[in-house]
Amino acid sequence: METFRRGDLVFDVHDSGPADGEPVVLLHGFPQDARAFDRVAPTLHSAGLRTLAPDQRGYSPGARPAGRSAYALREVVDDVLALLDAAGLESAHVVGHDWGGVAAWALAAWHPWRVRTLTVLSVPHPAAMSQAMLHSDQALRSSYIGFFQVPVVPERALLAGNGAVLRKVLRSGGLPDDLVDDYVSRMQEPGALTAALNWYRALPTGARTPVGTVRVPTLHVWGDADAFLGRAAIEASSEFVAAPYRLEVLEGVNHWLPELAADRVGELLTAHVRTAG
Repeated sequence: METFRRGDLVFDVHDSGPADGEPVVLLHGFPQDARAFDRVAPTLHSAGLRTLAPDQRGYSPGARPAGRSAYALREVVDDVLALLDAAGLESAHVVGHDWGGVAAWALAAWHPWRVRTLTVLSVPHPAAMSQAMLHSDQALRSSYIGFFQVPVVPERALLAGNGAVLRKVLRSGGLPDDLVDDYVSRMQEPGALTAALNWYRALPTGARTPVGTVRVPTLHVWGDADAFLGRAAIEASSEFVAAPYRLEVLEGVNHWLPELAADRVGELLTAHVRTAG
């Protein structure tokens, strides 16, 4: 597959590895795209797994609808279901990082029969995140979210000077220059950054739709040097999983796990997928 459709939207997808391998869906976050998993995928392919990594809603040039409501979590989850349907898959192993992790938590909670195993990188379960905002330093860590919900201003700030601010944020997290250039270039496409920020702006529209309990085998991976997401929410996430659950903490690793800890993430993913065999 190179693309799939949902209604009038056309999504790009990187379909790699053995065609008959067990399918693994890889969901990227902000401000990345499917290339975030380029360093992880070879380990999965060598284990006989097929990977499907879409450029998600707002990131695929053919899937940038207008308005924040188009980026509500329900819409994002339905995009993943459309990918599975287009690939002829009843279910798949699902992996998500950052916003892709939020989508993965929701997909597993709302449609558990479509998820063989769940792996979430960096982000806590949304309910654990809400709790931690009240009882830890998570509100301070997440203060940028309020800024991202302001109209127009974040786009101007992040992309001023050929994306100097966005480049600085990504580089400060340890991302290599080639990936920083790739991600910033994507965000400089017409409408791309506004679409990506609409994931944040849509948060109030989904407040009445809780993600709920996850009932599929779950691997949770977090780097303890993550500047955005603290330990309190991560450790509380187990309370919202009613299935085998494992938390793996990577010492000294920042937020960008697929890029900065690709080999270890690939090893953990492969072992987790095999538990469902």
